[in-house]
Amino acid sequence: MTEMTNEIEKKREKEQYVVGEMIRLYCRKNHKGADRKKGRMCPDCQELFDHARIRSEKCPFMENKTFCSNCRVHCYKPEMREKIRQVMRFSGPRMLLYHPLLAVWHVVCSVREKKKQK
Repeated sequence: MTEMTNEIEKKREKEQYVVGEMIRLYCRKNHKGADRKKGRMCPDCQELFDHARIRSEKCPFMENKTFCSNCRVHCYKPEMREKIRQVMRFSGPRMLLYHPLLAVWHVVCSVREKKKQK
C-alpha cells in the first residue's frame, strides 16, 4: 500500500510542478506584476496556482487520471476553470520552447490516455 501511495504522491507533485510552470510562463509573458528574477507570480496567477494545488491535493481520481483535462469530474470553481483554460491555451504551445521535455511527456501521456478511453 505504501508503494502505491508513493507513486500517487509523485504523480501529484509532477502535475503540480507542470501546472505551476505553465502558470509562471503565462504570468511572465502577460502580467506586469510578476517578478521574473525571483520567479514570483502576480497575485491573480498565484491565486490560480494555489487553487490548482488544493484541487490536486484533494483529487480522489489521482491514481487513475493523467491530467485534469482528461478527468470526467471538473472540480475547479467556474471562474478558475476559465482562467486555467486561458493559461493552458497560451502556455501549452510555448512549453515546447521553454520546457521541451515536459511538453513531450504531456503529449505522450495524453495520447496514451485517449487510447485507453477507447
